Amino acid sequence: MLIDSLHHPDWNSLTERVRNLNRIAILTGAGISAESGLATFRSNGLWENHRVEDVATPEAFERDPKFVWRFYNMRREGVFKALPNDGHRALVELEAKSQSFAIITQNVDGLHQLAGSQNVIELHGSIRRVRCTECSKKFETHETLTDEPMCKCGSMLRPDIVWFGEMLPENAILDARRATENCDLFLVIGTSAVVHPAAGLIVQARNAGAFVIEVNPAQTEATALAHAVLRGPAAIMLPNLVSRL
Repeated sequence: MLIDSLHHPDWNSLTERVRNLNRIAILTGAGISAESGLATFRSNGLWENHRVEDVATPEAFERDPKFVWRFYNMRREGVFKALPNDGHRALVELEAKSQSFAIITQNVDGLHQLAGSQNVIELHGSIRRVRCTECSKKFETHETLTDEPMCKCGSMLRPDIVWFGEMLPENAILDARRATENCDLFLVIGTSAVVHPAAGLIVQARNAGAFVIEVNPAQTEATALAHAVLRGPAAIMLPNLVSRL
C-alpha cells in the first residue's frame, strides 16, 4: 500500500487497519531531524578538508582531540538551535494514545525528548551529553565547551555518542529488541535502513507479526519490508496519520 498524497483513498483503509494497534515501536533516522534543519551526518560532506569518518572514530579522537572537539562543538551549536517539528510532535500524540510505546532512534540530537516523548531509546547516544574518557561519568551540558573539555577527575571529556568502530550500548540494543518483539505496529521514519543492527529491527518486527509502515520521501531498503508506505516528509505524513487514529 503506497500513499503519496494526503487525500489518497487508501488512507481510510490504512486507518482502519491500524486503529486498534496500540503496542507501538518506532525506528527513526536522520530524515525526521532534517526537517528541523539539521543536516544528516553524511550529508555534511567535507569539513576543513576532512571526511566525517576522520572526526567520528576513537582513533581520530586519540590522534587529535582538539580537532574532533571543534567539529562536535560546531555540531552541538546547530543542535541547540534546532526545534522539534510537527513529525516529532505527532509522535508525542501517538504515545499518549498507545498502550505501550517506544521510540528507537539513531539520532543523537535529543529532539524527540525535547518534543515531549517519554520512552526514547538512543542507539547512538546523545550529542547533548559528554562522558569522561577515564571515570566514565556522564552528564548533559548545553554550555559552550572548549577544544579540550576536562572532567573533574582531570581526564578529557568526549561526546557521549557512538563513533564508527564502537559497539552500540548493550542496554539500548536489548531495550530496542524487546520493544520490537512486543509491538503490533512498527513505524520506520526517515532512515535509509542500511545501518545495522538498527535496520535488522524491521525484519524482527515483521517476523513478530507487527504491521510495518515506512514514512520517507524516498524509496529505501525498508520499502520492500513495509506493509504500507507513506511517501512524504514525516512532518506532513505523521500528523495526518495520527489525527486519523
